[in-house]
Amino acid sequence: YEPFEKIVEPWIQFVRNIPPLAYVFLITAALGVGNLGKVIVIVIASFLVQVVTVYQGVKSVDVTLIKAARVLGAKQSDIFFKVTIPAATPYILVAARLGLSTSLTTLMASEIVGGDRGLGMMIQKASGYYQMDIVLLGIIVLGIIGIGFEKIVRELERRFTGWQETIQ
Repeated sequence: YEPFEKIVEPWIQFVRNIPPLAYVFLITAALGVGNLGKVIVIVIASFLVQVVTVYQGVKSVDVTLIKAARVLGAKQSDIFFKVTIPAATPYILVAARLGLSTSLTTLMASEIVGGDRGLGMMIQKASGYYQMDIVLLGIIVLGIIGIGFEKIVRELERRFTGWQETIQ
């Protein structure tokens, strides 16, 4: 994975350190107000968080497992799919959790900054008219969506990492 680390990682780190909302204005200017621009900003924000987390998971795979697989005659593709991916699964699921959270946050912000409708726009308009009941409703809906995302990822964790020892 060394070529990836030397060539791609610096670019990922560069783009990752730019706040996703900085892209909203460029994307809105290029595409206009609408869903496509929001989706692009969300993908930029959540994808980079996920890539960094999964990459860290792959890097943290126990080298002894990889060496043992090589000694047993495993091909590189077998090592990747049967050793690396299973060992990195907890990181992959953390990446999903972070990505979903980042997506929700970025969606809200992009709707407020460059949107014409949506929950973020509803909250912004309501706050402008001091309709705090609507603002609070929007916040509660966001919390419910977040809890839904969390439940989905926890179920995936239960199914895919049941073998993993946990600290009680």
